[in-house]
Amino acid sequence: MTEIKLYNSKTRKKEVFTPIDPANVRMYVCGPTVYDRAHLGNARPVLVFDVLFRLLQQVYGADHVTYVRNFTDVDDKINARAAESGRPISEITAETTQWYLDDMSAIGALEPTHMPRATAYIPQMISMIEGLIEKGHAYSAEGHVLFAVESYKNYGALSGRSVDDMIAGARVEVAPYKRNPMDFVLWKPSSDDLPGWDSPWGRGRPGWHIECSAMSYELLGESFDIHGGGLDLQFPHHENEIAQSCCAHPDGEFAKVWMHNEMLQVEGKKMSKSLGNFFTVRDLLDQGVPGEVIRFVMLSTHYSKPMDWTEKKREEAERTLRKWYAIADKGSGIGNPYVAVIQSLSDDLNTAGAIAECHQLAVADDAPTLRHTLQFLGFMGDEVPNWAKAPEVDLSAYAGQLAALRAKAMETKDFSGVDALKTALLEAGVEVRMSKAGVELQPAAGFDPAKLEALK
Repeated sequence: MTEIKLYNSKTRKKEVFTPIDPANVRMYVCGPTVYDRAHLGNARPVLVFDVLFRLLQQVYGADHVTYVRNFTDVDDKINARAAESGRPISEITAETTQWYLDDMSAIGALEPTHMPRATAYIPQMISMIEGLIEKGHAYSAEGHVLFAVESYKNYGALSGRSVDDMIAGARVEVAPYKRNPMDFVLWKPSSDDLPGWDSPWGRGRPGWHIECSAMSYELLGESFDIHGGGLDLQFPHHENEIAQSCCAHPDGEFAKVWMHNEMLQVEGKKMSKSLGNFFTVRDLLDQGVPGEVIRFVMLSTHYSKPMDWTEKKREEAERTLRKWYAIADKGSGIGNPYVAVIQSLSDDLNTAGAIAECHQLAVADDAPTLRHTLQFLGFMGDEVPNWAKAPEVDLSAYAGQLAALRAKAMETKDFSGVDALKTALLEAGVEVRMSKAGVELQPAAGFDPAKLEALK
């Protein structure tokens, strides 16, 4: 069986992945809060863990991997959006959940095994909170229930911070009912105009952190293999998940392996609305950027490094995929992904290495293997997508003209005419291949027939 190595944020080292139960490999990834469109940064963890999901299915079998990614559909941001728009919360969450599913599908992400919504697990959250109070790890105060951070001696181990450091560096909510500034909310009261559920502490709603702990426990058990998410969630969200889950279920270890993807930049700068470089996945799709191109650019950088989205990378990705699809379209039948690609991904999910191996397959013109490999990586369906199909255009006259100029240049040693025509063809979006066998012209990304007309 293929050996997979993953960097574990908890131990701060790369380790051989050994599942608790190879017949049921379990992974939980924090999903979106559904109040708006998913921005480009939201897509990165989806793609990172989609590739890991595919790898685990390849190694252990599709029926032996359980992948859970949640929807947070009760949250103050959702409440605020409802208040400012005047729309019902249920309408907003239903709409934005579907937007998210549509957009992630467009970039080639498989649907997880389970996609629980927080509001469907409120009784389980209440039960977990009751257990934490009984064990002395939580307390109620003024309609709130708070987790007592000092009751969990390993608090801060994941992020490598002491409680004192966290208090100094974090924007903690100051409240008179807190015993410790770092104590975090498990349950809070709801006014009549906000979503709320009956509980032993009055009508209220759950805190963010308890949601993931309750859902992962119900669907994966008290111990599971991998917990993933963006690096921005490591503290406080993941730190708090560990504390409350390990205290609620002391015989379990919660997640064995923690994986965190780095953040996304745009043209070398942090994505922000103030800089005018903030955009959603849907913005790119509506601008005509194919979902596969978004996927390619994202996976070209290792998940542990900051990912820089640039227009140059987008253009290069589109050119590369057009070329690969043209080659892969010649392959057919049943096959397996390239072994070297599986090996790259097995080394801490080295997607950049996997893409480099695909380049080698394309150079070797190994159509069947390239096709199966691209499909495994989430790039190609049964047919080449319309955007990647070469336009039907007769370039034979230009090929003949270039061949004649080349033959003459071989005698005169003056290649200026060859260079001039080749440059003009390239500027028109034509891929030029010259070899001993002759001249081959192929429409490429950015092909502009109008520029060809000017050559006549």
